[in-house]
Amino acid sequence: MQDYDYEQQRKKIREKREKAQELLRAKKKSTPEKKPDWFKIKLPGGDNYTELKKNLRDNKIWTVCEEASCPNLTECWAAKTATMMILGGTCTRACRFCHVDTGNPKGVINQEEIANAANMAKVMALNYLVITSVDRDDLPDFGASHFANVVESVRENHPKTLVEVLVPDFNAVEEHMDTLAKSNPFVIAQNVETVKRLTHVVRDRRAGYEQSLNCLKYYKDNYPHISTKTSLMVGLGETMEELIECMDDLRSVNCDIITFGQYLRPTQRHLAVERYYTPAEFEELKNIAYEKGFKFVASGPLVRSSYKAADYLKHLRDQGHEI
Repeated sequence: MQDYDYEQQRKKIREKREKAQELLRAKKKSTPEKKPDWFKIKLPGGDNYTELKKNLRDNKIWTVCEEASCPNLTECWAAKTATMMILGGTCTRACRFCHVDTGNPKGVINQEEIANAANMAKVMALNYLVITSVDRDDLPDFGASHFANVVESVRENHPKTLVEVLVPDFNAVEEHMDTLAKSNPFVIAQNVETVKRLTHVVRDRRAGYEQSLNCLKYYKDNYPHISTKTSLMVGLGETMEELIECMDDLRSVNCDIITFGQYLRPTQRHLAVERYYTPAEFEELKNIAYEKGFKFVASGPLVRSSYKAADYLKHLRDQGHEI
């Protein structure tokens, strides 16, 4: 097994982004997509942000929040919530909405991620940590055991931090899903990403609408104490009827949590935005989802899979549940 060179991986990602930016500059003649006014956000800042960022760099820890330039970074960090990506930065799948590097990682795993996750929880004094990853079809178990080791490390070394995992489908192999679930995360998230009709357009051919539903069903049927979660992007050409149908499909497998966020085009090479949903439409989706029986819903233009993830914990406590 060759050593994992994290700095080289980060350089590779930076070079890819720079090439994408060059492509955008070369296409200046085309009319750029104009985002509505409600997409205006404040840049990260403040003493808490500056101190946290320094502590993270001193400990050689990087968060998805920073790498993805998340617009909600300051808000989530203030709430002692953060997201960490594991299993490297190269994905074996090529979804048409995603800007993550695609390729063959050749079985390389950074074992330091196991200790880094627990260290991140300690450095940031996290109440809630979301752990996500790229797809790793190059690994025999698709990365399930590494995910489990990371979750267990956080639970053992920083038990006050609740862990949510946003996982690949592990090719829907029950043995590997069991490996992940037995590490006992607080929430298991598996994203359907879009409505059934658009799945083959938006996602990699190895991902599937029914496969994601079956994974969510398996986790809930066999590990009912673990909450299940999914996320949808809107603005890709779906209809309200299709979104409602998707909600019904998700409730049929007892999915607990759902989030809705606006799809934003990473580069000109990715799928175009068909339209921007208004804040009122996101509120409507939220109300419909609660009517359908979801336990917790986050819905808004800038909502991402892990946005305000810890709010689910607060929601449960407000309802009288002891966590």
